[in-house]
Amino acid sequence: MSITVLDTCSAMRRILLAPMADRAGLLRSMLEPNAGMYRYYPGEVDLVSVHLQTSGFPIDRDEERCLEALDTLEAAGAWERMRRALDDALAVLLEATPGLAVPDITVLFVLGDPADEHFMGPCQGVTGFGGISGNIAITLWPFPENVERLEATAVHELHHNLRWSPGGVVWDPMTVTVGEHIVGEGLADAFARQLYGDELGYARIGVPHLHDDAVFDKVLTGLDVTGMENFTAWVHGDAGAEHLGVTPVGLPMGAGYAAGNRLVDAYLAATGRTAAQALHADSAEIIATTLRRG
Repeated sequence: MSITVLDTCSAMRRILLAPMADRAGLLRSMLEPNAGMYRYYPGEVDLVSVHLQTSGFPIDRDEERCLEALDTLEAAGAWERMRRALDDALAVLLEATPGLAVPDITVLFVLGDPADEHFMGPCQGVTGFGGISGNIAITLWPFPENVERLEATAVHELHHNLRWSPGGVVWDPMTVTVGEHIVGEGLADAFARQLYGDELGYARIGVPHLHDDAVFDKVLTGLDVTGMENFTAWVHGDAGAEHLGVTPVGLPMGAGYAAGNRLVDAYLAATGRTAAQALHADSAEIIATTLRRG
């Protein structure tokens, strides 16, 4: 088992400095090692198109701005920091869950698009995806708060990856609920907080509503919702839903993260477990434990 953080720093610099006609090909080559992330997509996937559609850095504009951002990340030691954080976090998870099955994991870390208003605004310049076993993707703009949280962001996605890997919790697209997704976000945040503390460990989008009882109560009404096309509205809120063209449900950005943290914290307090020990905890049990505590 190994965790490979791809050297996207030099690859992105090469892309941004290349003649425009060469950039798509170079970008495709950079993205190819993490193509396994799309193995469940129907049909053939154009990696360049997916990159551009999911707030990845542009290849036809903003070169200087992106090169400056890349310099910021390189100066901060971003790639080395993520490698160390992931290795350290894996050791904690292996100690907490003896016999844990760990796949080889490929981590793709790329700059975001500084002209993408949704990414730079509601998403606060960071998105991550770790739900496909063996693959993690993080897209980031180096706002100071995001650079501070590089390690926490990486281990959040690692927790997702190992929770939903073979031998862990089954994510069945036909039956999975909003509750499972929200609990997963809460557990991943709790794990990041276990390692890096509350100041750095919370996903930024959930922080404004951590103590909002009205938001929490509203999210609870959607826990049994199925159909993954509905999840964005409940997890990321109306801003995320409207960005994807799905029906909003009257929740602020990051509502599901805030509610997930509250559900998980109540469960961990009741059981005395750590987030690492609760890697494969059943979401229904977590929810039930919390609701019993009132």
